[in-house]
Amino acid sequence: MSDMHDLRIVGRMLAGGVEINGAVTIDDGRITDVTKGVADDAPAAARETVRLANGEVLIPGIVDTHVHINEPGRTEWEGFDCATKAAAAGGVTTVLDMPLNSNPPTLTVDALNMKRACAEHKAHTQLGFWGGVDETNLGTGMLRRLWDEGVFGFKCFLSPSGVDEYGSLAYPKLEAAMREIASFGGQLIIHAEDPHELAAHGGHITDSYRSFVESRPAACEAAAVAQVARLVERTGCRTHLLHISCGASVDEIRTAKAKGLPLTAETCPHYLTLDCDHIPDGNTAFKCCPPIRSLDEQDRLWQGLVDGTLDFVATDHSPADAKMKAGTLATAWGGVSSLQVGFRAVLTGARRRGLGLADAVRWMSANTAAFAGFHDRGAIAPGKRADLAIIRPDDTFTVHADELLSRNPISAFDGAVLNGPISRTIIGGRTVDVNAAGDPSNLIRRP
Repeated sequence: MSDMHDLRIVGRMLAGGVEINGAVTIDDGRITDVTKGVADDAPAAARETVRLANGEVLIPGIVDTHVHINEPGRTEWEGFDCATKAAAAGGVTTVLDMPLNSNPPTLTVDALNMKRACAEHKAHTQLGFWGGVDETNLGTGMLRRLWDEGVFGFKCFLSPSGVDEYGSLAYPKLEAAMREIASFGGQLIIHAEDPHELAAHGGHITDSYRSFVESRPAACEAAAVAQVARLVERTGCRTHLLHISCGASVDEIRTAKAKGLPLTAETCPHYLTLDCDHIPDGNTAFKCCPPIRSLDEQDRLWQGLVDGTLDFVATDHSPADAKMKAGTLATAWGGVSSLQVGFRAVLTGARRRGLGLADAVRWMSANTAAFAGFHDRGAIAPGKRADLAIIRPDDTFTVHADELLSRNPISAFDGAVLNGPISRTIIGGRTVDVNAAGDPSNLIRRP
């Protein structure tokens, strides 16, 4: 057996939640050793040695569990090639693709296989898939078949999804979905905005972003979250709440968790770092559902993250082309494009609040990996996959939307100054080359 390691990385790294000086050795795509306090000039038998520069820190790769890639059917909005290139450029090493806004959506095994065929030679990062649930596949046996095919769980909407081919579930149907999914130990993920509250508040939307917020107030989300919690208590279904945007929802989740319910929740970079009163009038790059709210709500989301009520942060990257983003706040496609910069936006926001790199990595790597059932990533430790990123957390860069690797140059973070340029992204022990072809081995199933 050869004593020659494949790769050795020497320098500052985030291991066990703290920054240390040390060395990581990598063989066959996995971390084989982490040594603390190694001298920079210590000899080592490795085919390649990477010595980190001053200011560089090695971190676990980011695991983004909420990404809309939109292929097939709406590839002009993004597609697997562009999305995973953008992800890798932002230090993201694992992406889970949502069941919409591709067409057909991932409501059947045939649609899942179509997605996998599209992605096979376009995946520059690890790539897995969520399934979906609406009335078309509820009670048909298809959910169990999708689960057995390796989807990570099932997404549903309580209000209209925004696309005609993907329906929503009224509360009685939601309970039926929960019971069916619980019967085989699956997981449900929910876009929680109450349709009755939305109908009651659908006021006049002007060019002012706050008018858009008032058309989908916090009460719409909090009412839905409360109802979901009641149904989780009745059914025992493992349930996750997507893109939480307000403090009232955090309070409902805190109450539910105190009862020991199997309920988890996420928020997103745009809710943590942007606010409705500083968004330029009529700028549809910021339109998303639920909307970006006030600084007071933002403060309550950060508190929910810090105290563990909110489990993690995922981007909800939801791009579209210029045609779909044109028009007014009332008519334009709702979604923020953030896959390449979301982690760095959260890092920047964390530092402003006296938090730091370890917190951002915990929320966007360790906790997201655990949520998705991955035991092999999300940390720098022996036995883990060598999915890593080299970041300069103290340096800054300016986001230019037209320089991002996403297909369409539209982003709510255009012009933002963020911490954390990425020097290198490593997946399975190999530096990602976005100019090379995608790797079929990057397609993954639920562990």
